[in-house]
Amino acid sequence: MAKKPKAVVLGVGAERGVGAGLSRRFAKEGYHVLVAGRTAAKIEKVAEAVRASGGSATAVVTDGTKEADVVALFDRAMADDAEGAPADLLVFNMGNNQAVDFREMTAQHFEDSWRVGCFAGFLFAREAARRLAPLGRGTVIFTGASGSLRGRPRFAAFNATKGGLRLMVQSMAREFGPQGLHVAHVIIDGGIEGERLLSRMPDRKEKAGPDGLLGIEAIVENYWHIHRQPRSAWTHELDIRPYKETF
Repeated sequence: MAKKPKAVVLGVGAERGVGAGLSRRFAKEGYHVLVAGRTAAKIEKVAEAVRASGGSATAVVTDGTKEADVVALFDRAMADDAEGAPADLLVFNMGNNQAVDFREMTAQHFEDSWRVGCFAGFLFAREAARRLAPLGRGTVIFTGASGSLRGRPRFAAFNATKGGLRLMVQSMAREFGPQGLHVAHVIIDGGIEGERLLSRMPDRKEKAGPDGLLGIEAIVENYWHIHRQPRSAWTHELDIRPYKETF
């Protein structure tokens, strides 16, 4: 019996979030998912949910801002071992979003935002290119936001972080796409109907109305579609938003 291939999702937190949704979706397609994030309790809960639904997953505690952690994650992902065959589907889903008055923003806040959303993305991208480009295969997807495209008041650190990530991913795609590595960037524009938003704004869903927030399952379906695209018609950047979202 053939081994299941591995998939990696780095940036998994709440059970009702994009990272967890990606983990469930990939497991449904027969992948052994390495559910990676900083908080052991959260990622283990997601991995348990995947296994309870008949999928295959392992929680891997990983701080994406630490080079050694990212290298170790990729060593595990690309090993042909009892967990499965080497990975060919990798998603970087890290980021933080916090409104801060520009005049009161500390240098530490700006640097921390960059480390989580951009520097960690570089570490992930570099290891993906090192491991997959020589094989001439694989899909690497990065999660972006409306802040990847435009600046907003009070979100200077987040905008700089996401804008930097987007440009780095473009560079990666142009360098390694011709070598067979599918590099994509998904811009999520709008509120996500997940635990993070609704725990802070319990009435947001009601105010948004039917289909006014991005559904988790709908979001992750787009990632899977990108992975399954024929090489003759690859998408590099995809922007998704609710039908009523202004842009």
